[in-house]
Amino acid sequence: MSLLDCFCTSRTQVESLRPEKQSETSTHRNLVDDPTLSLLPPSTRASEVICSTNVSHYELQVEIGRGFDNLTSVHLARHTPTGTLVTVKITNLENCTEERLKALQKAVILSHFFRHPNITTYWTVFTVGSWLWVISPFMAYGSASQLLRTYFPEGMSETLIRNILFGAVRGLNYLHQNGCIHRSIKASHILISGDGLVTLSGLSHLHSLVKHGQKHRAVYDFPQFSTSVQPWLSPELLRQDLHGYNVKSDIYSVGITACELASGQVPFQDMHRTQMLLQKLKGPPYSPLDISIFPQSESRMKNSRSGVDSGIGESVHVSSGTRTVNSDRLQTPPSKTFSPAFLSLVQLCLQQDPEKRPSASSLLSHVFFKQPYFEFL
Repeated sequence: MSLLDCFCTSRTQVESLRPEKQSETSTHRNLVDDPTLSLLPPSTRASEVICSTNVSHYELQVEIGRGFDNLTSVHLARHTPTGTLVTVKITNLENCTEERLKALQKAVILSHFFRHPNITTYWTVFTVGSWLWVISPFMAYGSASQLLRTYFPEGMSETLIRNILFGAVRGLNYLHQNGCIHRSIKASHILISGDGLVTLSGLSHLHSLVKHGQKHRAVYDFPQFSTSVQPWLSPELLRQDLHGYNVKSDIYSVGITACELASGQVPFQDMHRTQMLLQKLKGPPYSPLDISIFPQSESRMKNSRSGVDSGIGESVHVSSGTRTVNSDRLQTPPSKTFSPAFLSLVQLCLQQDPEKRPSASSLLSHVFFKQPYFEFL
């Protein structure tokens, strides 16, 4: 089975995809039915892009992760002709359902059209028998979730969260401006390079608001998400009602990801889906470490003050006091204090009403991101 003969792109050539100028078929073409399709890249600097489709040119070093609901193995590899370290994702297409094949197809094509420094780039895509190989730049720090597990099991500092979220929201803003909803924002889909560049991955769940040349206000499509991604999804996306959802659904996921980065734990992770939905719908917005949304154990988190400015011209109420969070795998510090700016960012993102959440563009101007920048780690 062949998906693509050769696919090379450059991360240095930044071009914006104009969704209103792209037909639906141009971004949803079935690669499985058209094995001869070859996407021609813009002119690139050869020294920065690995375009080899010869499998013998890649020396696999170690498996560094799994993805795509465990169907894809992710490897650190060396491109032997140049010595360049790269990331290789390998997927056995014979194990993929038709829906999974379409998701892979979407991720491959969109990674070519989306050209932004904060969106993950695929350098080369080719098949070896029934195995799909995807070559991309090596992200030395891995994903934000890997950083949490390895170095910050009790949660990151606000300074580190600021740098990671700012890059992720920049990439998200680019997607939204191009009429797309990511639908899978979480720490494991935020990658960090050795020089601190933050990129968004996980494009297989992405959905375009542009259909037949027209941009729709809402989406009513609810794909078969893995249960593993549901804790990050917005209440309106989980609800599946006649109101649908839009790009503001991603903003909710940013808020959940901020809680994840701050605590080292995934909100709602141990909850049944029905209980999770009820918890998300009950409102008002909760604090970054609300006892009711985290798994079991003991730690205390203290909010800074009860009323904080939203940072983008609005005001929200933050409950004061001490909260207890349980976890059987973590021993968090006895007290962790969050700044008013961080609390307001989280609570704005987690507003139950999507219209009350800021846009990605507005979020970039939030006071939390106005703090001094620093070199990554």
